[in-house]
Amino acid sequence: MVSGLGLFLTTTSASASSAPGSTWTAQDATEANSWKSVTYGNGLFVAVSPDGTHQVMTSPDGVTWTAQDAAEANSWNSVTYGNGLFVAVSPDGTHQVMTSPDGVTWTAQTAAEANEWLSVTYGNGLFVAAATNGTNQVMTSPDGVTWTGQDAAEVNPGFNLTYGDGLFVGVSGLGTHQVTTSPDGETWTAQTAAAPSQWYAICYGNGTFVALADYTATNDVMTSTDGVTWTAHTSSISDASSDWYSCAYGDGVFVAVSDTGTNLLMTSPDGVTWTAQTPAVTSGLDWVTFGNGLFVALSYDGAAPNQVMTSGPLTPATTTTTATTAPTLAVASLAATGSNLSGLIGLAVAIAGLGGLILTEMQRRRQRA
Repeated sequence: MVSGLGLFLTTTSASASSAPGSTWTAQDATEANSWKSVTYGNGLFVAVSPDGTHQVMTSPDGVTWTAQDAAEANSWNSVTYGNGLFVAVSPDGTHQVMTSPDGVTWTAQTAAEANEWLSVTYGNGLFVAAATNGTNQVMTSPDGVTWTGQDAAEVNPGFNLTYGDGLFVGVSGLGTHQVTTSPDGETWTAQTAAAPSQWYAICYGNGTFVALADYTATNDVMTSTDGVTWTAHTSSISDASSDWYSCAYGDGVFVAVSDTGTNLLMTSPDGVTWTAQTPAVTSGLDWVTFGNGLFVALSYDGAAPNQVMTSGPLTPATTTTTATTAPTLAVASLAATGSNLSGLIGLAVAIAGLGGLILTEMQRRRQRA
């Protein structure tokens, strides 16, 4: 008789988890500043603020943040990452651009014009910034240091920028044409928005540009696959005070945040159908980004208990390995001591499985003389 055969049974079970962007956790900012923008690059989240003692904060995980000094005490409004460099822009100050290779040490740079620079993005080897005013409302730079002024398609009060599928796209709250596009950041073409709303946010993901507007809009969302032809949508999430200021795409979902309103947070798999979510920070949400499997959103409300909130990926399935002891096995027709055992008579193994007993039996082979 042979007994006590130890076996290991590995089972995989899916643990309860939530959809991306639906479960959020509040995090502490380094200071109670008016945090306006956050980006991710080179393993680091970097956020900027127009005020405060330290106007930059950095985090490797979106949870633990460290205060950093800005290059100048300007009203830093937007930050992006590209080609190994963080670049931030400001609507005021002597130097309205600052750059950093690591998010910690920042260097002041000179803008192409002394405009009110609102937004900056990176794509196709080029940094592109947009302003609310000026002779040239766009400026471009291959390195973040030397900037060249470019003509906008229209003199609109300002627009936010994104890059996707080989195209820079900007949206504006006002103007005859509230969308502008460029393949190279230099030559811009005015496009017609799907509706005359006050378009604030613009992002790109999964082959789709998504723009969002404020509460005055009947259509508060519009989408486009090429940046040229736009389709209007109604999120059904906005109320009389919603201002959708920022959106981001990651982990198969669009996330949008609003600084005011009953609903401050919504998600969508396609930019068309939206679902309201419960934010961990309940006021002044102004920016959201995605990096390293994590959404990070910021609040400009310095009176809020927390000004950062994060939402991670789906909880992975759990794997459990358990040891079991098989029943006693009968082995018959063994040869006497000194004989050669040429085959195994048989083996029956009982494996305790989830929800019952699984029996596996191998084919018997007879010992031959």
